[in-house]
Amino acid sequence: MIRDTSSQDAVIAAPKSQATRRRLIIAGSAVVLLAVGWYLFHNWRNTDHSVNMSRLRIAEVGRGTLIRDAAVNGRIVAAVSPTLYAPSLATVTLQTHAGDTVKKGDVLAVLESPDLSDALKKEQAAYAQIEADVARQRILARKQKLLAQRDADTAEIDRLSAQRTLERYDAVSNEGIIAKIEYQKAKDALNSAAIRAKHADQASALESDNVALELQSKIKQLEQQRSTLSNAQRRVDELTVRAPVDGFIGTLSVANRSVVPANTPLMTLVDLSRLEVELEVPETYVSDLGLGMTAEVNYGTGIANGKLSALSPEVVKNQVLARVRFNGEQPAGLRQSQRITARLLIDEKHDALMVQRGPFVESEGGRYAYVVRDGVAIRTPIKLGATSVSAVEILGGLKQGDKIVISGTETFENAERVSINN
Repeated sequence: MIRDTSSQDAVIAAPKSQATRRRLIIAGSAVVLLAVGWYLFHNWRNTDHSVNMSRLRIAEVGRGTLIRDAAVNGRIVAAVSPTLYAPSLATVTLQTHAGDTVKKGDVLAVLESPDLSDALKKEQAAYAQIEADVARQRILARKQKLLAQRDADTAEIDRLSAQRTLERYDAVSNEGIIAKIEYQKAKDALNSAAIRAKHADQASALESDNVALELQSKIKQLEQQRSTLSNAQRRVDELTVRAPVDGFIGTLSVANRSVVPANTPLMTLVDLSRLEVELEVPETYVSDLGLGMTAEVNYGTGIANGKLSALSPEVVKNQVLARVRFNGEQPAGLRQSQRITARLLIDEKHDALMVQRGPFVESEGGRYAYVVRDGVAIRTPIKLGATSVSAVEILGGLKQGDKIVISGTETFENAERVSINN
């Protein structure tokens, strides 16, 4: 039998320092585990909800260039699309159909209005009457001028005759052939003839002025009647509705041979040579918009740039209509009422503290955000600044590097602390 070596083994005792170190390590580990457990239990006990991480979107706050823009919808519209109206009560005879292509000056409809036709005939008769009165006044003016001139010439002849008589008396006055009283009578006759000639000449001038004024008054009446006749003729001419621009008939608002009152829309003419973009801008962006602002228009097959050219002063269904005019030539292939999307470039901020945009911006008016720290989302007051389609500026409450929940907070129910499970 072979014996083992157990008789040769000896028990060696461990050093006391090594046993002490082992006990300290075990105690320290237990303390750490207890602290971690207490911290996790404390956090779990202080949270109001628990949400799975897969249901949330978290973004980090950083710095960069914030481009303030607005994504809006719109449609292609004609820059020139006049609506033609009936000028008065009339019967409409259409000369075209919806969708027809027309040229400027083409007859689109003919209106029949007996009232306007009768009014034109009355004005034509009144014009002819006043025109005859003017011709009669011209003849009367010449006649009165001739009569006044005749009286003036007769008075001048009488003055010359009296002057020659006095000159003969002067020639023989020194010889004593005529009496002194006859000489004085001849002298008085000359003075009287001179006065009559002077007054006749002045009366002739006044008569000329008077007949000229009367003639001028008649001419003014004729001009006034000519203007009235021209207006009546214009109204009758408007009964023939012509195309103001090249284009096509968009819509017909009345039926053929129907009787329409004044100012009734007849049809709409669309000019496709000049197209613009009509945008439906939410009311929240109106205060930031301004004429001349740059817009990027995506019409499906490409992107074109334009400028904001008009802004409606009224708000309809929380939206404001804006017009964008293309820069340079308009893109080819655009259609009337074609739906498009556009991006309005409002502003650009450099080195801005910002975060990715999400539903948290609309939640509670953007006054709070949930900051993620150690697996817990903490409700924190914030202050937002400028917003864009993809980002939002942070003015207060957050710092660079913070992580916040940008989507999925609708299940938090405004809790102060929410635990996030992986």
